[in-house]
Amino acid sequence: MEPFHGTTILSVRRQTPQGWQVALGGDGQVTLGHIIVKASARKVRKLHRDTVLA
Repeated sequence: MEPFHGTTILSVRRQTPQGWQVALGGDGQVTLGHIIVKASARKVRKLHRDTVLA
């Protein structure tokens, strides 16, 4: 069996007078080889005190 893969993560970081700001985004797909098996996957989640841990 082929492994699952997540796809397309984009990150933007900029420095402001208040400090660094970071934005992350993804397309939400999980693939198995060439087949999209879940089109609404959430790979980035806020898990603890609104902090991204995974």
